[in-house]
Amino acid sequence: MIITAALTGAFPAKDKNPNIPLTPQEIADDVYEVWKAGAAIAHLHMVDEDGKGTMSKERFGETLELIKEKKIDIILNLTTSGDLNATDETRMAHLIEFKPEMASYDAGSMNWMHKTLFLNTPTFLENLGQTMIENNVKPEIEVFDAGMLYNALYYMKKGLIKEPVHFQFVLGAPGGTAATVENLVYLKSLLPEKCTWSAFGIGKGHMPILYTTLALEGHIRVGMEDNIYYSKGRIAKSNAEFVERAVRVIKELGKEPATPAEAREILGLGKLTTV
Repeated sequence: MIITAALTGAFPAKDKNPNIPLTPQEIADDVYEVWKAGAAIAHLHMVDEDGKGTMSKERFGETLELIKEKKIDIILNLTTSGDLNATDETRMAHLIEFKPEMASYDAGSMNWMHKTLFLNTPTFLENLGQTMIENNVKPEIEVFDAGMLYNALYYMKKGLIKEPVHFQFVLGAPGGTAATVENLVYLKSLLPEKCTWSAFGIGKGHMPILYTTLALEGHIRVGMEDNIYYSKGRIAKSNAEFVERAVRVIKELGKEPATPAEAREILGLGKLTTV
């Protein structure tokens, strides 16, 4: 079972949890810690000097260089949605420059947090799909509601999303699908054959969705992008402790957490040539 660690999001806040990594060095150090704890994938957002989410290519580059110095084989999955005000070009520039193994593909638009719009226009999704194909980046299809899954199926038919496809169900975001067991089971029923999938619940939906996903033989995502609390009333000390708990739960189910090499095989990424 693949564990993805989502270390920090587009809206981080040290005043909410002082342990959230923000700087390139903090993020790189956290990537190393979650890798040691058992994560096969690190999902990365960047944060600027003012503590706001950014799609700065330079910020990505600095962080990736620091991670490279760690000499670890973790899979890096870079966001394409780290700043609601970013241009379409800015959201793809780092993929062209750094060619990560994976990146997010948010498969539709939505009302975000009941306050603003999270826009992923048809033109952007077509261009993003083509950019990922040209730069050999595997998309992680982010699904906030059923319509986004159907959008992804459409772009698969058009040849703009290469198969086999990896889906990530994002449950509990205000404006999206609620984090309930029933919703997860329904979304899973819509998946095409020969795909892989993962899921997570935001906030209090974290553990019910984690348990249900594993019971349904999906992969899981944990981390402070999605939940700053480890348990009710107790803020998370680190992203690594989320990963450590996930490892324990997986083993209690009689399964094993996938190594990065095993995750590459599961996802069809090919072998890593250098560390």
